[in-house]
Amino acid sequence: MTHLAAGAAPPAYSVSYKRVVLAILVSAYTLNFIDRTIIATIGQAIKVDLKITDAQLGLLGGLYFALLYTVLGIPIARLAERFSRTNIIALAILVWSGFTALCGTAGNFLTLSAFRFGVGVGEAGLSPAAHSLISDYFPPGKRASALAVYSFGIPLGTMLGAVTGGYLAQTFSWRVAFMVVGLPGVLIAIAVKLILREPPRGHADKLAGPPRLVEDVVPDEPPVPAPTLASELKEIGAVAATLFGQWPVLNMVAGVSLVSFSSYGAIQFGAPYFIRAFGLSLAQAGALMGLVGAFGQGIGTVAGGYITDRLARRGAHWYALVPAIGVSLALPFAAAVYTAASWQTAALFLIGPGLFAYVYLGPTFGVVQNMVPTHRRATATAVLFFVLNLIGLGGGPPLTGWAIDHYAAFHFAHPDQGGIWAAIAGFFEPGLTPFKTVCPGGMAPTGAPAETAQACKAALVLATRQGVLCAYAVALWGALHYFAAAPSLGKAMARARAARGEKDQ
Repeated sequence: MTHLAAGAAPPAYSVSYKRVVLAILVSAYTLNFIDRTIIATIGQAIKVDLKITDAQLGLLGGLYFALLYTVLGIPIARLAERFSRTNIIALAILVWSGFTALCGTAGNFLTLSAFRFGVGVGEAGLSPAAHSLISDYFPPGKRASALAVYSFGIPLGTMLGAVTGGYLAQTFSWRVAFMVVGLPGVLIAIAVKLILREPPRGHADKLAGPPRLVEDVVPDEPPVPAPTLASELKEIGAVAATLFGQWPVLNMVAGVSLVSFSSYGAIQFGAPYFIRAFGLSLAQAGALMGLVGAFGQGIGTVAGGYITDRLARRGAHWYALVPAIGVSLALPFAAAVYTAASWQTAALFLIGPGLFAYVYLGPTFGVVQNMVPTHRRATATAVLFFVLNLIGLGGGPPLTGWAIDHYAAFHFAHPDQGGIWAAIAGFFEPGLTPFKTVCPGGMAPTGAPAETAQACKAALVLATRQGVLCAYAVALWGALHYFAAAPSLGKAMARARAARGEKDQ
């Protein structure tokens, strides 16, 4: 933990240096999301090659990654509260990049699952430490914007993973795609280690005295008390009480978790839908989802932070209202994408869901960082991500895939009942096995009659459309929580500032 010598002024980090810090962290988060979400693009090739179901594909893209990612995030965050956050980030990048490359060597579903667990172990070390660093570099009034820029790594990584992964899988194989995208992590880990400095804890919250160059400050490193299980549980409990014990913050957490469930579930099967419905190649579907869909996500992510920081000068309730309004506006565009008669028409609307829905990231992360003391910020992010990713990433893709499997079985058995309400009513009707037997991997075997191949395709396309739309519908539930948070959020944030001894920004 970094401290200042008695009487020393806090170091003055230049604007340009802080931009470099943010750029490196965005690069790391971009790789994080390339490696995390690439299965959404190359999943169709994996499904066909390994003969797995959409539920298994959802597990690889969601729960099997999220389990260790969420569980290990909290203890790693506790280390980040005491030790070098830059060292933790550099090591984390090396671990997840190595396991991503290993995914390309998997010969079956079980081995691929084990390597995806490993990717989750490494990625657990990034965001809690990164959020804490960013909060020490940027003051509360600019924190939502800075965290929104960091969160730009989500759409950027999604875009690069989709375009690069689709091209590599189409040109070479899905195995090569995994190996290639895992390699750049080594370079980013080196940059983190050599360039990023550890700012004093709470640096941006209480700048005092005349600015001095960071090189002139002699750090004072008093011994850090050894942690005990009781003290660690007390710290985690205090963070949990802030996030779940205050009505507006609880609703913010519920909102981000449900919207993440929606987006992870929908994105996991976005590229497969375009391949199944319109016959696009892996490369074409990856380019479409990456260049069009992620472009909208990128604008929405960054704009959400800056718009919120500006509107929040009039009232903190805008930290909740911006996500609530944005998520609500995104739903009609999502419906238009997945009911379009051609991929060209769908592409026209594809920018909309990300453009509006992704405004939720910066404001939500800003509220969480502004609600806790400086020595609990990494922990706050880890606790938030534990809930967010267990529900969103752990639940969204596998449950969406499970729904698609059951919808496909229903429509295969009842080709004359194409409505979504009929499919929902018959959700638990027996009959999944015949579809899996006749259509392994969602496709009729080579040499099967043409009518069988058409029946398999028609059932899977309709099921994918309905499954993705059901996933998007969950976002509206999340928007309601954001609306519920708005009335009392300002008072909660004012109490948090007063508890830290800060003046209004």
